[in-house]
Amino acid sequence: MMLYGQDLLQLVYTYVKDKALAQDLTQEIFVKCYEAYPTYKGKSTLKTWMWRIAINHCKDYLKSWYNQNIQVAVNAGVDVQASSNVEQQVIQQDEQERLAKTVMQLPIKYREVIYLFYFEDYTSKEIAVMLSINENTVKTRLRKAKQFLKEQLEVNEWI
Repeated sequence: MMLYGQDLLQLVYTYVKDKALAQDLTQEIFVKCYEAYPTYKGKSTLKTWMWRIAINHCKDYLKSWYNQNIQVAVNAGVDVQASSNVEQQVIQQDEQERLAKTVMQLPIKYREVIYLFYFEDYTSKEIAVMLSINENTVKTRLRKAKQFLKEQLEVNEWI
C-alpha cells in the first residue's frame, strides 16, 4: 500500500472522477489484491497485476446498478505546484484544471490509455497487456485521444 497507494488512487480517480469514491474503491482494490495474492503467478510485475485488478474493479463499478442509478456529486480538484510568482501560479493552476477537465471528458477507453501512458509512464506494450487489448489498439487510442484533446483545447482557447 505504501508503494502503490497514491498511484492506484490516481488511476481509480480517472475512472470515477470523485475523490471520496476513488478512496473507497482503492481500499476495496487493496483488499481484493490481498485476498487474491496467493493466485499471483509472477508472470508480470506486482504493480501490473494490481493495476489489472484495479482497472477491472473500476469497470465493474461503472457498470454496477449503484453507479447507474445513484447520482453522486463530483468535486474535481487539482493540486498547484509551488511557485514564487503568484501570477504564474494562477495561470498554471488554470491550465492544469483545463487539461484535467478535458482529459476527464474523454471516453473511458481513451482516458485510461492517456493516464497509463503519460502519468504512469507505461509503454504501449505494457498497457496492451494490462488492458488485454492489441498494442496497435493502444497506439490508435493514444493518437485519437491526443487529437481530441488538441481539438478541445484549441476550441476552448477562444471561449
